[in-house]
Amino acid sequence: MNNEELFMALDMLEKERGISADYLLEKVKNAVAIAVKKDYEVEEENVSVEMDPHSGTFEVKLLQDVVEEVENPNTQISLQEAKKQDSSLEVGDQLETPLQTQDFGRIAAQTAKHVIRQGIREAERSQMYTEMQSKSHEIVTGVVTRVDPSRGIVALEIGKNEAILPRNEQVPGEILQEGDRIKVYVVDVAVTERGPRVMISRTHPGLVKRMFEMEVPEVYDGTVEIKAIAREAGQRTKIAVTSKDPNVDPRGACIGAHGARVAGIVEELGGEKIDVVLYSDDPAEFIAAALSPANVLKVEIVEGEGKSCQVTVPDHQLSLAIGNRGQNARLCARLTGYNIDIRPESGYYGEE
Repeated sequence: MNNEELFMALDMLEKERGISADYLLEKVKNAVAIAVKKDYEVEEENVSVEMDPHSGTFEVKLLQDVVEEVENPNTQISLQEAKKQDSSLEVGDQLETPLQTQDFGRIAAQTAKHVIRQGIREAERSQMYTEMQSKSHEIVTGVVTRVDPSRGIVALEIGKNEAILPRNEQVPGEILQEGDRIKVYVVDVAVTERGPRVMISRTHPGLVKRMFEMEVPEVYDGTVEIKAIAREAGQRTKIAVTSKDPNVDPRGACIGAHGARVAGIVEELGGEKIDVVLYSDDPAEFIAAALSPANVLKVEIVEGEGKSCQVTVPDHQLSLAIGNRGQNARLCARLTGYNIDIRPESGYYGEE
């Protein structure tokens, strides 16, 4: 490979993989310096590598210190010998001897190739990390490229990157197939020995929050604030909202005319039910609203170290308040942070 071909190859890598040609050029220079150091048994400070893609020059020089008495012939040269090549040199100067790149030998060439490959891998990993880090805690769209039923994992292509959606981050009952386009929430991006690892989820409450920000302008601009979310993915989500503008109804803004806004989110989540409730700084009011769709007659906050309360509902709405397998009460507890004891208006049998 001549100089022109080398610079063209680096330029092509930059265009095809998006890796900086300057970054790769630095890697090549380091590789060449290592090769010279090995072949000539010198230190790195005795090697000069200059590469200029604009002029197409590629110069490698061996630097020898000019001394009175030579102790190391690889790194030093006597003043007498040095003056034969450059009469202006004095003790303490350096003699620059140009080298031919073919003199490095097969091992040096292999070393250079290895370092360049490693540089490309590092650059791609760094590029992926930077790209995905900017999307942390955001929604991204991925294309399903592989489904492994035995391990329960789904591989997604997100831009130029691949990410794995584990079984425990998938919505229960949701069937994904190759070619499906789905939205996922980027939980975090971690650096590992094998490169950046993107942690994505379809079950994280953050997915619902970001969807409301995308669907509801009042949430996006901060007029309506999402105070809390409790979610059982694939089944039901409760979201508590409040408004910074007294003229804006936070529930109405999130639900939309004829339920249009929330309907789009429900469809994206495969039919998951969403309860939008009003947040209140008064725990009793907040708990009563959070138990929707059940009507609450009374909320008594239990004094003590833990956050607990007793809630009274009409007899015929007890099962509605508790929900299927306790789901409504469980989500209400998560949303409010209170342990909730739900009682019917008439009391339990045997109670006074």
